[in-house]
Amino acid sequence: MIVAAPPPPAPAAVSAALTETQVRVTSGFRGARIVLYGAVFDPADRPSDVVVIVRGPEQPIRIARKSRVAGLWLNGRPVVFRGAPGFYMAASTRPLGEIAGFGPLRRLGAGLDHLAIAAPLEQRVETRYGVRDMVVSRLGADYLDWRRAVVRLKTEAGLYAADSAGVRFVDKNLFRAQISLPAEAPIGRYEARIILFQDGKPVSIRDRDLVVEKAGLERTLYLFAKQRPWTYGLVSVIVALGAGWAASAAFRRS
Repeated sequence: MIVAAPPPPAPAAVSAALTETQVRVTSGFRGARIVLYGAVFDPADRPSDVVVIVRGPEQPIRIARKSRVAGLWLNGRPVVFRGAPGFYMAASTRPLGEIAGFGPLRRLGAGLDHLAIAAPLEQRVETRYGVRDMVVSRLGADYLDWRRAVVRLKTEAGLYAADSAGVRFVDKNLFRAQISLPAEAPIGRYEARIILFQDGKPVSIRDRDLVVEKAGLERTLYLFAKQRPWTYGLVSVIVALGAGWAASAAFRRS
């Protein structure tokens, strides 16, 4: 008699949603807190871990190393890293090193240690607005020091964060995570990636979008400055000159 083998267990899956998908920034914006709720679907009820990664729009990062010259601390030539997210958060059910090995975490960019901070393939010097910036991709043995400085500065500004207990199961298969956006959060489109791990491997991934945009008068000025930078600059100079003249006239009369 031939006995059919039992069917393999259905693959596990994860699903999640944000309580808000759009954050409007006005002059009184002091930051925002967004809650992410999700669920793990696994008929086999295997042990699972969840990692949530939130990335903001990429922004160049310009840093300089200070050196002592003739008793004075002066900034050296700045280094510009391109391709780093303006905002980054990694939250998980437990420390990432206990969830997966180096390879999966590095491929997924999970955690500050595995965050990709790209630089151009070639080294060159650019001059913009009268300032010489060196764009470097080959920093040699100093690369890790520069990279640590980038992460440290972003972390101190509240723009980079990692929380090994930031994802919490509130029920058997339901989990919750909180995304805290500081007032300095960059404008643009954010991506929230939810990764389900089992036995050290990512088995299901879901992506959700979040948009941070200016609203009201701030949005009008932002779009005007971005779409017509020269006109915006000229108007700003005229307004500044007009305000200075008006203040000077008022003080002369008094």
